[in-house]
Amino acid sequence: MPDFSTKKDDLNRELEQFISKLNSVLPRYSYLFKQPKLNPCETKELGEIEHFLIELNSKITELKNILEHDLFGHSLDYYYQTKRKAQEGDFEAKLKLERLRAAFNESLKGDALMNWN
Repeated sequence: MPDFSTKKDDLNRELEQFISKLNSVLPRYSYLFKQPKLNPCETKELGEIEHFLIELNSKITELKNILEHDLFGHSLDYYYQTKRKAQEGDFEAKLKLERLRAAFNESLKGDALMNWN
């Protein structure tokens, strides 16, 4: 899937830019936050940065939830499709189902998110 490779590269590049820009904002926030006294301009700046970071944290949490739910939903859908095929006698599906169950059991033991896709 050549299109995926391009999208993956684009996403990685944008994430690296995002992290870089965030890393340029955080030191200023930390500096202002630690100051015992701020002038009115600095107080306003600190409030704006803090408000922005709270909004950003909310968006990052939303993205994380979307990813986790999507991965989990696809994994369950795949599991049940494979289980149905195995019940219909598909030998390859039976083998896949055994691997999926083993992965499921391991992920439960390791307290990890399962991704069977």
